[in-house]
Amino acid sequence: MGGIYDDQDYKDLMNGNYYPLKNMKKSVARLKASKQIDIETMEYGQYQPILSPLETWPNGSGKVWFKALGHARLQLTAQPNTTPLSNDERVVVPPTKCALLDASIRKCFNSEPPIPMKADITQHRQDAPNSDQHEIRLVWEYGNGEDQAPTLLNLTMVCPYAAKPRKAEASAGTRLDLSEK
Repeated sequence: MGGIYDDQDYKDLMNGNYYPLKNMKKSVARLKASKQIDIETMEYGQYQPILSPLETWPNGSGKVWFKALGHARLQLTAQPNTTPLSNDERVVVPPTKCALLDASIRKCFNSEPPIPMKADITQHRQDAPNSDQHEIRLVWEYGNGEDQAPTLLNLTMVCPYAAKPRKAEASAGTRLDLSEK
């Protein structure tokens, strides 16, 4: 299912909410004004549909968002974490990868000024270790020094490998051929 989000139009839509700083500030104001979310306690996945309504997402990707999000959160919650939140908060070590992702998102949206974010969505290669699992890669940039608050989060969500679906016509033709035998 991750392949639907490994799409430049989708990434551009989402990143337009978080980058550059002026866009992130607009998103923070929008979330603070929303009665659908508490920005101080929000989790990864809750804010995207508020900032960009699901029906506006390219290629129908909004229709499967909550299913894809649920799978990602379940898998990341099962993965222990030993990585500190960031260089300026080395003592904060969330217990799971999902908790690390949530804490990173909250840090971006709740910092003053907010920390812009660039998101990338990719899929594992078929032969990659743990190719059936979600993975996150969080890389903070520190424009004001390594021990200061970050100035950008590069967030990569690596989705499980999924074979490209065959075209419906080819599948129907194959079924016909098999039924004739």
